[in-house]
Amino acid sequence: MDMLINSIWTQASDGTVDPVTNPATGETIDTVPRATTVDVDAAVAAAQAGRRAMAELPAYRRYEILEAVARRIEANQTELGARLCRENGKRLAETTSEVGVAARIFRGYAEEAKRLFGRTFPLDTIPGREKSLALTTREPVGVVVAIVPFNYPVELWSHKVAGGLAAGNAVITKPPEDCPLVMLEIARYLEEAGLPKAAHQVVTGGREVGEALVRSPGVQMITMTGSTAAGIRILEVAAKTLKKVHVELGGNDATIVCEDADIPAVAAALVAGRFTSGNGQICCAVKRVLVQRSVYAPLLEAVTTITKTLRVGDPTNDDIDIGPLINRRGAERVEAQIAQAVADGATVVTGGTRRDNFIEPTILTGVKPGTPAFAEETFGPVLPILAYDEFEDALALANDSPYGLQAAIFTNDMRRIMRAYEVLDVGTVVVNHTTAVRVETLPFGGNRGSGNSREGMHDTLHDMTKQKTLLLSEVFGAI
Repeated sequence: MDMLINSIWTQASDGTVDPVTNPATGETIDTVPRATTVDVDAAVAAAQAGRRAMAELPAYRRYEILEAVARRIEANQTELGARLCRENGKRLAETTSEVGVAARIFRGYAEEAKRLFGRTFPLDTIPGREKSLALTTREPVGVVVAIVPFNYPVELWSHKVAGGLAAGNAVITKPPEDCPLVMLEIARYLEEAGLPKAAHQVVTGGREVGEALVRSPGVQMITMTGSTAAGIRILEVAAKTLKKVHVELGGNDATIVCEDADIPAVAAALVAGRFTSGNGQICCAVKRVLVQRSVYAPLLEAVTTITKTLRVGDPTNDDIDIGPLINRRGAERVEAQIAQAVADGATVVTGGTRRDNFIEPTILTGVKPGTPAFAEETFGPVLPILAYDEFEDALALANDSPYGLQAAIFTNDMRRIMRAYEVLDVGTVVVNHTTAVRVETLPFGGNRGSGNSREGMHDTLHDMTKQKTLLLSEVFGAI
């Protein structure tokens, strides 16, 4: 497939391409251009005209375009879901669902485009300003660069591109190298829905493409979902041109299980929240389980029993529960974390082996808090389970992390729920469900090493605008 620059489908300026492979089979599905810095410069230059055209596009037209794209995504959901399954490796049911979520996100931002309200400020609270009035409006920031990860690429991209366009910006998408194809197809829908020329562009390629976009003085905002290391690098580079930067980064989410929890229900939720959702490759997946000692043994047994029934294989098959990791590099990294945990004294209850890009769902016990499989983010199907005695100890362990994305607690005790909400240094506390949940209408994001912003329909739209004030003097009183 070609990339999209200045509303023209094109190859890289030097003709270089990268293969897009099926992570389950290794087959090459397609190729995409490996853009050069020349291509990046061309996209940023074109975006200057695109931003002016978008700023002039009335809200009702932005609504109509995004709503048309939402309808087209829905009409092609089955086909797009199958294509995403092949390039991304998640189960077909998951990728088809993700495409449906993307349609809802486009529709939600279409509606939000009609609700960019300003404020008015009577100034008679200030001596000497009794006859004055101030008002504010929301204006687009300009050119927004959307840097998208591989794990839920279409869903996360939809927040960034639909939000940016709904706010009246031009958007340049930098898709993930491993799975850019469905995004390129939906970019075609945007073009055909009537977006102004160069209002949305897609520049494919590797890290050098993202670096060039972040450095460019012609870009006003970066919105990125990815690793904490990559987010820090973006913040450092973007600071030199004072760009607005929103990053949603890694997580090491803890789930606390109390003695009054429904153990069979918790076990099923943990398996879904760690193993069968995204093949374990979710920033808000269940990364650590802290279980009150009195229910530790029955919960471990219940989780292990379910886990041993899970089937690993080609995600296009309906009877498969867990597909591959996105590439061999990612699988080898998870394999190394398991090996390090065992070397540090942990026990593999089940799983623990790698075959090509596939990792068996792995349960670890006896993991030391400082071991990478517990202290760092593990981006794959590995579940450490630890016992705790006192509830306050569980809260302290949950907070003992450089990350602060989400946390969960299973209990019906409202005092414990409110204590967890009060103490846990995270963006969201989930009750009686695992951390592996995101609702597109809610603000999603974390604290500390998990990011600096919140992404969700209302919040994102406002964050992709800037506030402007008009101060009217001497407008009240007798003429």
